[in-house]
Amino acid sequence: MTTKKLKWGIMGCAGIAKRAVIPGLHLSNLNEAAAIASRDGEKAKKTAEDLNIPVAYSSYEALLADDSIDVVYIPLPNHLHWEWTIRAAEAGKHILCEKPLALTEKEADEMAEAAAKAGVLLSEAFMYRYHPRYEMIKKIIDEGQIGEVRGIRSAFTFNNAGHKENVRYRKDWGGGSIYDVGCYPINAARLLLGKEPEAVTVQALFSPEHDDVDMMASGLVEFEGSVSLTFDCGMWAAFRNPLEVLGTEGLIEVPSAYLSNEPGLANFYVSTKDGRKEIEVPFMNTYTEQADHLARAITGGQPLQFGASDALKNMKVIDACLLSARERTRITL
Repeated sequence: MTTKKLKWGIMGCAGIAKRAVIPGLHLSNLNEAAAIASRDGEKAKKTAEDLNIPVAYSSYEALLADDSIDVVYIPLPNHLHWEWTIRAAEAGKHILCEKPLALTEKEADEMAEAAAKAGVLLSEAFMYRYHPRYEMIKKIIDEGQIGEVRGIRSAFTFNNAGHKENVRYRKDWGGGSIYDVGCYPINAARLLLGKEPEAVTVQALFSPEHDDVDMMASGLVEFEGSVSLTFDCGMWAAFRNPLEVLGTEGLIEVPSAYLSNEPGLANFYVSTKDGRKEIEVPFMNTYTEQADHLARAITGGQPLQFGASDALKNMKVIDACLLSARERTRITL
């Protein structure tokens, strides 16, 4: 029995699309990368040839006008997410939009409304959460294997500061470390706790060399029950992406919490009174899993686990974090 694959249109030739999302689509049995668009027609054509994509368009409008395209993936700079998500929804396309979904909660709300009005699905591209290890970790927490949760600690940092022409260093384009990587610990804490934060406090390094975006930030995100996420994120620091969940009776350690692109990298550790145990989990392409989950939701095979409402809640926390960092004060949600 064969199933018709959903046809995806890629809006832009961003690095994340070329090195991760498109290869993930090529591995899928439910999806295919059918077209790519760029405002630079030659760039779109070259990318299409390099990545075995059948059709290249020289405008985003042309991609949206293609009736054969079922889903649009939007990896454009952050300030363009709002416009092109709404235009894609109005064109009747389902949408996977890169994180952060928008620049503000208000923008995200308008995007969610547009998708709902058009009857299409909108999801934010946090690929990490489609690996089954997060269901495993949540089960360990929910079963009380580490006792009561006392706190979560996480980080996501890398050093790209020398590439000052990068879109991450354009303030008006939605640059900065909180938007780019701080969103991951925030998202993961919400996922694992199954709750929304009550308040945030963030301190950040704003760099005049990088258009005054936050190059490093450290934050406290408060949840009910006196449980907090402590996180740091940065684009001018050594690379790391760990996560820890501390309980009264044990500890969960995830050395590579958001990236699992090599065999063994997704493994994590659980410490209890019986000792410390490595939990081995299978290697899988989380970009393929992300696309397949959306495909099954589109075709009615399963509910969409992370839709626009989840993205809207994450943006509310990001808004508060950025405001706290700028004003050097605690923000109540």
